[in-house]
Order: sequence, then structure tokens, then C-alpha cells
Amino acid sequence: MSDRNGVMMQYFHWYMPDDGSLWNQVAEKAEELAKIGITSLWLPPAYKGTGGGMDVGYGIYDLFDLGEFDQKGSVRTKYGTKDEYVRAIQVAQKAGISIYADVVFNHKLGADRAEEVEAIPLNTEDRNQPIGEYQTIKAWTHFTFEGRKGKYSTMEWHWWHFDAIDYNVYNESENAIYLLKGKSFDTDVDLEKGNFDYLMGCDLDMQNSEVKGELKYWGEWNYDTTNVDGFRFDAVKHVSAGFFQEWLEHVRHHAKRDLYAVGEYWSYEVEALNNFIAVTEGKVDLFDAPLHLNFHLASQAGENYNLSTIFDNTLVQVQPTLAVTLVDNHDSQPLQSLESIVEAWFKPLAYALILLRREGYPCLFYADYYGAHYKDWGKDGNEYEIWIESHQWLLDKFLSVRQTYAYGDQIDYFDHPNTIGWTRLGDEEHPDGMAVVMSNSEEGRKWMNIGHPNSTYIDITEHIEESVNTNDEGWGEFRCTGGSVSVWIKS
Repeated sequence: MSDRNGVMMQYFHWYMPDDGSLWNQVAEKAEELAKIGITSLWLPPAYKGTGGGMDVGYGIYDLFDLGEFDQKGSVRTKYGTKDEYVRAIQVAQKAGISIYADVVFNHKLGADRAEEVEAIPLNTEDRNQPIGEYQTIKAWTHFTFEGRKGKYSTMEWHWWHFDAIDYNVYNESENAIYLLKGKSFDTDVDLEKGNFDYLMGCDLDMQNSEVKGELKYWGEWNYDTTNVDGFRFDAVKHVSAGFFQEWLEHVRHHAKRDLYAVGEYWSYEVEALNNFIAVTEGKVDLFDAPLHLNFHLASQAGENYNLSTIFDNTLVQVQPTLAVTLVDNHDSQPLQSLESIVEAWFKPLAYALILLRREGYPCLFYADYYGAHYKDWGKDGNEYEIWIESHQWLLDKFLSVRQTYAYGDQIDYFDHPNTIGWTRLGDEEHPDGMAVVMSNSEEGRKWMNIGHPNSTYIDITEHIEESVNTNDEGWGEFRCTGGSVSVWIKS
């Protein structure tokens, strides 16, 4: 992270309207976002998915179609056209905001033609276990991109560019993953389900030189076309870990600049994240999924959760310079694949824990800032109406404090299961310091040193009206109301 006290914002959620308006919204809001303290935006996948103008972007069809060609029933993507995307990036960068593109290298979906190929069916829960013999299957693996007609790249994709698929036209009812003949799964992937190389669709074969060459060429083309400042890598636990470092170094060399990268390794085992960091030599930051899990559990358990352990077994605890801290995202939001809701009452506490501390690169979620309302079907077959509350008023306060006061040494007071706090003592440029105290039970109080003797502090959350005066040594008793957080700055 290059920005001092930088803040990333995930500028989308799963249920954004599919009206092609997001890129224009980015351009319209860029200056406002920069003013409140957002220094980078992670934008959703900008290329054509199998669902055309309705695809969230993760059902990758054509990486080279940024909303320019009539494919999959539309020219634009869910978020707009190529020209609108490029303009949004330029406007945001002019406002001082870096743009991170969402890069999906794991799979392709929506092939144009089917091909016959030999394959062996594997158990979906244990990918090392065959459940049949080699057989001829018919798979949707031939991508011709007829709408693009060879512009930007003439490569067509065939079965030999993939290592596995999960659908056989000749046996539609079989629940299996088909490993294609002569292929093997990568070993430097997550070991869930025996080997988690395969996730969905046509799984890219990262041992194939044509595949690797095309992805590197696409990286050059994409950078030249969009001038993005970095990348968010999707589903990294399902792809050969070493490839991300290889690809990133290739594109950085082409761009002749340092491009930022963060990976989505969605595992709650911090050791798995450490292993990926070791393989990629610390070149790629990771989202702190274990921290998100702690927030989810804390929000469910209420006062029965020991707040002093909130950072236990998290990435930000062991690799603070490589951790992108988050509260929620598009996969964890209600009715999505990794649903693990952080309850609304706890979100202010969670955001204080990522925005107002020294460690980690915080990522704000669009739906938590602006709110969200949508309907979808749950895994139980019932339809649900979801409202996600906007925390914009409080988040703006936290962002302002982060820009102005969250500097210098940090003293933690994580000495009580229900009430924790910390102070930041400030630095030469930002001398005033600040204090944070939170409780997941009744009203909380913390005797803390803020480094400023005989000074008056007020609670910017406005939960507590009375001010706090520090003594001759800079100590004061800082308070918060029950189930909430207060942030104290010099009056």
C-alpha cells in the first residue's frame, strides 16, 4: 500500500442494478470519494461474462471484451461500455484515486461450441478419487468469440487449454468433475476437497504455455487499454500460486511501474494465507478472511464473545503489512455463496477496528456505505427480501478521523472481554492523538493514556455528550454506550 493511511473501497456489491450505470457513477462520485478519504477503488470485473449485460462479472466469457462487442446478448456489460470504463478510471485517477481491476484467471464459462474429449470422472468432494473409467465426453470448451472477430487477440480456446470441467452433454445428470485426459491438477493450490484447483466452468490449465502466454499478453493489453493502478486477483486458492507472481512481474515490467496487487484467498486458516504469501514472496497482499470470520462470530455472539481476542488467528495479527482488512464483501453478503453476515449493530465496531488502527490496509464495502436492498432466493428455496443498512454518517466520521488523527504510536487496552480500547499518540504532522473505546455488552469505560496532559476530548460519534479531560500525565477515562463504539478527539 503506497498511501499513508490509505483506504480501499470495494465499489460494488452482488446485487447492483444491471442498467449499465456503474462506470458513470464512479466518474460522478470520484471527487466526493477522494474528499472523504478513499484513496483506491476496487472495481468489479469489467469484461463480458456468460450472462452478458446481467453478469456480475465472475462468469468470465471474454477477457478482451470490456463492453465493446455484441456478445452474449449485449454490447455493454452490467456496468457500462468500454469507453465509460476507461473514462471512469481517468476521472478517478485525476481526483487522486487509484483503480484496481478485478482479474479472474480461474475459469471460463459460456463456450460457443462443444467438443468431444476423453476424461475421467472424479468425486466432487474428493478430487483425488475417480468414480469411473476414462470415457468420451462432450464438453462446452470451444470459445470462438465470434462477436469480436479476432480483434485484439486471434486465439480461440479449446479443450486442451483446460484441465477439468463439470458438465458432460452425454451424461447430464452425473455429479462429477471430469479431469481431461493427459491433464493433472496443480499442486500449489488449497487442499480442501483433496485438491481445490477446480472451482467452476472450464478450469484453465496453468501448465499450458499457450494459456500462460495469452494471459500475460492480455495483462499487457489490459494495462495499455485502461492504465489501471493495480489488480484484485479472484479465487487465488484455486489457481497455481506461483502464476500470480509470474504474471504480476510480467505486467509490472511491461508497465514500467509498481502495480499494486491483492488476492482473494478465502480461507479462515491463517496458515493457508501464510503459505500463499511465502510462495509469492510477499508480492501479493491478501484479504483477511479470518478477521471477517471473527467479526461475523462476534456479531452473532454479542456479549458472550471475548472482544480482547478479536484479532486472534488473523492475517493482520501476523502479517500486518500484507493484510487487507475488511468487514464484508460481495460473497459474504446475505444470500451469496460465502454468506457470513456481520450483524448491523456490530458493523461500526468492526469498521473502527479496521479504519482507526495502525495495522492493515482497510477495505470499505459499497453496501455498508450506501446501503442495499434486494430480493433473491436462499439455499432453502425460499425468496428473501434483504435490507443492508447504510452506515455512511458514521463511516464518514471514521474516515475523517483516519485522515487527521490516526497516526503515531498505538497503545492497546485489550484487557477486558467486553470493553476494549486503544489510543493513537499522533506524530509531528498530526500531533493531537485520538482514543477509541467499544463495548459488546453494557456501557464501557477505559482508563487510557493519550499522551496529551490537561487536554479536553470529545466523542465524534455523538453517542456521549460529556467531554473528557486528561490529567497531568495524559490519562483520561474514556467511555462508550452499550453495544457501541466512541471515538475521542481533541475539542
